[in-house]
Amino acid sequence: MPPSTKDLDSAFQAAGAKPGLEVWCIENQQLVLVPNSCHGKFYTGSAYIVLNTVFPKSGPPQHDLHYWLGNDSNKVDSGLASDKALELDAALGSCTVQYREIQGQESQKFLSYFKPCIIPIEGVFTSKLGNFNGEYQVRMYTCKGDHVVRVKEVPFLRSSLNHEDVFILDTASKIFLFSGCNSTIQERAKALEVIQYIKENKHSGNCEVATIEDGKFVGDSDVGEFWSLFGGYAPIPRELPSVQDQPVDSSVKLSWINLQGKLCPTGSNALSKEMLETDKCYMLDCGAEIYVWMGRQTSLTERKTSISAIENFVRNEDRSSGTHLTFLSEGLESSIFRSYFANWPKTVEQTLYEEGREKVAAMFKQQGYEVKELPEEYSEPLINCRGTLKVWRVDSDKLSPLSDTEQTRLYSGDCYIAQYTFPGNGRDETLLYAWLGSRCIMEDKAAAIVHMNALVDSVRTNPVMAQVHEGKEPAQFFSIFQRLIIFKGGISSGYKKFIEEKGMIDETYNENKVALFRVQGTSPDNMQAIQVDQVSASLNSSYCYILQTEESIFTWIGSLSSAQDHNLLDRMVELINPTWPPLSVREGNEPDIFWDTLGGKAEYSRAKEIPKYIEDPHLFVLDITGVMQVREIYNFTQDDLVTEDILLLDCQKEIYIWIGLHSAVRSKQEALNLGQKFLEMDVLVEELSLETPTYVVTEGHEPPFFTRFFVWDHSKANMHGNSFERKLAILKGKSHILEGHNRTPRKANSRNHTPDGQRGISVSSNGRGRSSSPASIGMRSDYKSSHNGLPSSPDPITRKLFQGFSPSYNSPEELVQLSGSPAVEPAVSSESKESFQKNGKEGSENLPIYPYERLRVLSSNPVAGINVTNREAYLSTEEFHEKFGMTKAAFYKLPKWKQNKLKMSLDLF
Repeated sequence: MPPSTKDLDSAFQAAGAKPGLEVWCIENQQLVLVPNSCHGKFYTGSAYIVLNTVFPKSGPPQHDLHYWLGNDSNKVDSGLASDKALELDAALGSCTVQYREIQGQESQKFLSYFKPCIIPIEGVFTSKLGNFNGEYQVRMYTCKGDHVVRVKEVPFLRSSLNHEDVFILDTASKIFLFSGCNSTIQERAKALEVIQYIKENKHSGNCEVATIEDGKFVGDSDVGEFWSLFGGYAPIPRELPSVQDQPVDSSVKLSWINLQGKLCPTGSNALSKEMLETDKCYMLDCGAEIYVWMGRQTSLTERKTSISAIENFVRNEDRSSGTHLTFLSEGLESSIFRSYFANWPKTVEQTLYEEGREKVAAMFKQQGYEVKELPEEYSEPLINCRGTLKVWRVDSDKLSPLSDTEQTRLYSGDCYIAQYTFPGNGRDETLLYAWLGSRCIMEDKAAAIVHMNALVDSVRTNPVMAQVHEGKEPAQFFSIFQRLIIFKGGISSGYKKFIEEKGMIDETYNENKVALFRVQGTSPDNMQAIQVDQVSASLNSSYCYILQTEESIFTWIGSLSSAQDHNLLDRMVELINPTWPPLSVREGNEPDIFWDTLGGKAEYSRAKEIPKYIEDPHLFVLDITGVMQVREIYNFTQDDLVTEDILLLDCQKEIYIWIGLHSAVRSKQEALNLGQKFLEMDVLVEELSLETPTYVVTEGHEPPFFTRFFVWDHSKANMHGNSFERKLAILKGKSHILEGHNRTPRKANSRNHTPDGQRGISVSSNGRGRSSSPASIGMRSDYKSSHNGLPSSPDPITRKLFQGFSPSYNSPEELVQLSGSPAVEPAVSSESKESFQKNGKEGSENLPIYPYERLRVLSSNPVAGINVTNREAYLSTEEFHEKFGMTKAAFYKLPKWKQNKLKMSLDLF
């Protein structure tokens, strides 16, 4: 049971009720809350408790609890810190993950809270520090790390310098950066961030900065001044080989910790989850990492005994000071911990989260605080979805362009390439999708990658590439297509040949056969009909369905579906079969013929679908020089996108591979295979399917749906040079940084979009606007423009990644011949222009006026002969203002998605 409010240390009152850091220090054996202004200042003679609370977009709050022990802290304070950390854990419903942090050996997660660094201060913390004005003390530090930097003070002596590391010499008037000749660019860049921190916090921003390179002694006054501080220049001796630490036993051992604190080995090498009993504590010894697992039925006293036992074990076994201790409560096991146990279920028990959350909420309420959920994640499209869409069907070595109608009708047995061009931040952007049907053949999958590779080389706009599997499409994919029907079967010659050779029945959709479609989506701009098996078990009460028979059309409305679902159902029926009037059937009132068509009534899902718990994104560095290794970056920002790196952003619903322009990509495997390898690494992935959508993004061409995970500064994204050169330019205040030589000029290409940035419209049969199709927009003109102009050059990086999939043809012209696409420029009809003009104020002033009730989508007396995509334009000025709460002029200045959202709420869309 968690301690009551009366038993809880007063310093912990309301702890964890807000996101962010809270820090306490042990002072005279009492807890003292450290003010925010002092976060990151750690005294070597003190012990601290640090709580980091994150409120994710969904699910309960997440708490990471650390206790930090300075090298000079006494045993009493250290023991009190671990006991108080356990007390705080219990107060938070035993829902924290705890870490012991030793000065100089801190975990990367801990260091990430205090960017750019922590610099331990000699002495003991006191809450009554005064101001001391004395002579400025010269200090020297060494910096290690390329993403999270470890700063350590070293003696101000020449002998402290070496060729391997980066050093900072802080004097009263100038800060020197000395870079060992064997140090990395990333380490030098991170050291510049530390210098910026020292300059702002110790010099009030007023001091000079000088950079000194090891081994380069030109006539530079800064170099002379630096060495004069050491009494003159002398060569730095080569380091002797360091004495290697004794190797740690790499075998993993599990021990039970009894009530007396004695470790009792389990005596089994094969570990399973069943070995962990909920009323006991265990130690999992992994060598450099030790985990303490605490069952939910253990008492606070048992947990304190276990932690003391483990700390004694580390001391008595003479383990390295770098050994990390992590304390896990049952139900909060990390993925790495779980990986040591055979067949550990990947699904975390949500009830444990909720149980802990209820305890926390009850405690906060008792103290006068309320725990509230954060709002749902913003679901509107993050890019302009009115750009130009071209779709091709993959047929072995040939690409077949699809017409307007065809490109919204895909088949599960086929693969497709979709090229989407949209206006971005001052320039056109391109997104390339390879959509792989769930029943496509392997040959077509491989061919799809080959064709997409060829398109990457031909497009001027440095496209973002994505591989998408049927059934795992991101919402943005559907928003680009707007309306999409996915049929069973396939049309490609490879698919037809495959089913013929296997003697399989051809299930390819035929309008004269029985077919069942599940309707889904969130709005008319994002709706789909997916053909499923025509059996009762395919039904689900949360959805609406369309059942096509040889003689009629049924629409089935699930009891848990919404009014929005019903609206989408009506629209999709018109697209699938506009000739037959549908027979509407509500769940529970189906006629016998309905069940007979589905082969008889059977059980199906009737439970409300609950959104899956989604964690916040994780960022990893990929090292692909040998066997691929990954390292997580905690509390990441845009500054962690280092130009020498290959990074992977794991958003659970999709992953992004980010390629820095200066990354040393030596692997011959393509970027999508990097993503696939990551998905196969179960140690780091939480329930990710091998079919998770994978994007490849090159530095300098990051789309909005990638940058949304960062606080994004476009001026940083446009800087050139390696990471050290960029940081140095920022530090020295060079605001006139030019764009990199590998960047595409930030100039819009107006060929494919209209003046307001909306997609060029051609009115289809159902009145909804779409762009010109690949049938009318030739590939040849695109390929010519990409090779006759000034092609941008970050793409060699992407081409390196795709070396494993070299196309069998070498020129764009050959690809044009394979596709059979004519070189015809698009034409915009007068009808299209009229339709577009009615989106604005000018086009609505001369239209006839109709009352709101007749303009509604579900009106009982609808107006005929109007443009149904702009119903609001026919309202009078007075009624428009009454319904929308603004003038027409103000309305048409809003973003298109916001216009559509308002119209939808008024049943005008």
